[in-house]
Amino acid sequence: AADGLREARSRTPDLILLDLGLPDGDGIDVTRRLREWTATPILVLSARGQERDKVAALDAGADDYLTKPFAVGELLARIRVALRHAARPATGEADGVLHLGELTVDRVKRRVSVRGDDVHLTPREFRLLTALGAHPGRVFTHEQLLREVWGPGNAHQHHYLRVYMAQLRQKLERDPSQPEFLHTETGVGYRLRD
Repeated sequence: AADGLREARSRTPDLILLDLGLPDGDGIDVTRRLREWTATPILVLSARGQERDKVAALDAGADDYLTKPFAVGELLARIRVALRHAARPATGEADGVLHLGELTVDRVKRRVSVRGDDVHLTPREFRLLTALGAHPGRVFTHEQLLREVWGPGNAHQHHYLRVYMAQLRQKLERDPSQPEFLHTETGVGYRLRD
């Protein structure tokens, strides 16, 4: 349980596979703790097949529950569904594609283009851009972005954010010193132009 929570904080995974029977804790408690700071999909894999166990895990914040033994094909299908749901933007765009002028972000295909040219982003850069893109025009504080992209243990590591924002601006903006897309709100945080 402790190792899993630490890994989730440091690696910010796209999906968490969680067994309920852990040697140093209970998976339901881990699920509750994860839900305090992340919306990452959680797929529970467990030998516990009772309805009350499934209900408890889902009520604690799990997105899905699969009872052992299971077929690998079913597990992979449920993983694909969870990742599809996670890729849907909060704004309700059905296709998962965000269009902001000359910037296009396809959350499902994990592709970004500016003025028609594809831009390669690292996984962390992509997570940062999609976090901002979940609510274009909204100001995100430094701490909100750090928690969302790096995990709660890094909420005060502002230098991480400055470095990655500079990298994103180099890749997306015509003139990084006069950004069109990624705006700084001095002393507060950042926003993606709407």
